Amino acid sequence: MGTAFSCCESCSLLLENEREAVADLLQYLETLTTLSFSDNVDLQRSAALAFAEITEKEVRPVGRDTLDPILFLLGSHDTEVQRAASAALGNLAVNTDNKLLIVKLGGLEPLIRQMLSPNVEVQCNAVGCVTNLATHDDNKTKIAKSGALVPLTRLARSKDLRNRQQLVNAGAIPVLVSLLNSPDTDVQYYCTTALSNIAVDAHNRKKLAQSEPKLVSSLVQLMDSSSLKIGAPTEISITEKYQLDIVKADGLTSLLRLLQSTYLPLILSAAACVRNVSIHPQNESPIIESGFLQPLINLLSFKDNEEVQCHAISTLRNLAASSEKNKQAIVKAGAVQSIKELVLEVPMNVQSEMTACIAVLALSDELKGQLLEMGICEVLIPLTNSPSSEVQGNSAAALGNLSSKDGRTTTDDYSAFNDVWDKPDGGMHRYLYRFLTSADATFQHIAVWTIVQLLESGDPQLISNIRSSSLLMPNIRTLAETRTSTPTSSIGGTPHSHRSATHSYQDTDTGNGQGEIQMLARRILDFTDSEGAMTPSALASQIQAGSYSMHAESESGREHEELRKSVREAFSGSSSGH
Repeated sequence: MGTAFSCCESCSLLLENEREAVADLLQYLETLTTLSFSDNVDLQRSAALAFAEITEKEVRPVGRDTLDPILFLLGSHDTEVQRAASAALGNLAVNTDNKLLIVKLGGLEPLIRQMLSPNVEVQCNAVGCVTNLATHDDNKTKIAKSGALVPLTRLARSKDLRNRQQLVNAGAIPVLVSLLNSPDTDVQYYCTTALSNIAVDAHNRKKLAQSEPKLVSSLVQLMDSSSLKIGAPTEISITEKYQLDIVKADGLTSLLRLLQSTYLPLILSAAACVRNVSIHPQNESPIIESGFLQPLINLLSFKDNEEVQCHAISTLRNLAASSEKNKQAIVKAGAVQSIKELVLEVPMNVQSEMTACIAVLALSDELKGQLLEMGICEVLIPLTNSPSSEVQGNSAAALGNLSSKDGRTTTDDYSAFNDVWDKPDGGMHRYLYRFLTSADATFQHIAVWTIVQLLESGDPQLISNIRSSSLLMPNIRTLAETRTSTPTSSIGGTPHSHRSATHSYQDTDTGNGQGEIQMLARRILDFTDSEGAMTPSALASQIQAGSYSMHAESESGREHEELRKSVREAFSGSSSGH
């Protein structure tokens, strides 16, 4: 348009009808300019719409005579004028020459204002135009210093999902990623913030992973920045690919430094990021080998922020999920002792995560005795009566896992359960009674399973305690004779998904749970109603032979082993990722 027809000497080369067409078009542009600067809003609307339609059909280099009226229209208070003018400018900004001229003529200032418009379409057009302008290297620094990144960040932070999608659709992602390499720390901050908020949406994270291969390396480099504004890439690290990429890019070194910072926002971002990274099984050993255990354990007592505590304990649980070696390293580093000292005083969300971690550690036959010696039951028992059903379930799961052992022998020491039979808070006795009488079938399941494990221990005192209990035995008989009508569990999920599912019983398949509860209850009665007390050695030999009958008439040892396996699976949970 403008400059396309500014060299009028070329008109002599045109045919007569072509010269007339050029003259008409120039006259039309002069008319649009006159309408643009009018005080009449309706005329401005007509001009803006005409510019939008013309530029949509064909984009050419233009001159100041074309851009000035469009930029003037962009400053209008009328939404329709703004919408059409920003669309026209966005169309023109596709052309390389136009990109430079728009910025030179001061186009960024009105565009920044329009990015904050309450009108979604105006916002979208303005964002699209700015991202088009930013694709020219000569414009990047000017745009970064213009303040345009502030409204971009605000849009990315918006609770309205449409705003984040506008940024993505307008091509903001590659622009923001390229600006991460800016030496200006404010630019770095706004870009990382905008990208983090864009990555909140799963679809956008997938798009980032597919289209921005250098994103992680840039973000890892920025973690070494001296700026307190730039933390760890928390939202990005939710993506499985990026969890691995962060470790490959030596991101653990930077994460560890941020984790040990004295500045809360940096600690929080690092704790959340390393928790996400720890979800991937391949990252477990690298995290431990990089020296994270002690800093994570130290953060368990970080009372200034419970979210930091939750991230730290969740990471420890993830690290313990699939490796016996990792479980032992975590216990050796002092995690269980810290949990024991803190768990009764921390907020309920942290209690849930801490008891979940103990439940995972208690799956290790090598560690059960050590955990019992540490007196962990003394804090788990009171928590089985927590106001939170999840804390109750996690604590009971931990006790159940501690009571169960493969390859049981007569030398196994179950005295720790005798020590807490009646205390604290009514001890194991009252806890088992509450769960047996619960309306929640999962809690009933936990109770009867745990009682079976305690009986199979062969400990005479435990057997006597159970057999003589006027609280337990009547309810066990009831469960052995009837089926509860509601098999579903009331236990809900924890904040954030984790690979280790042992933390609660929401994943337990209770579809067939009622039959298992009934069989387990009958199994208890088979033992307790037998004449005389079975000696530990005799009990051990029967356990090894798998010869217990589920009930007197028909159940085989093989069926019993299948039952034991199904219940143990309920306690151990799934180790698949979330």
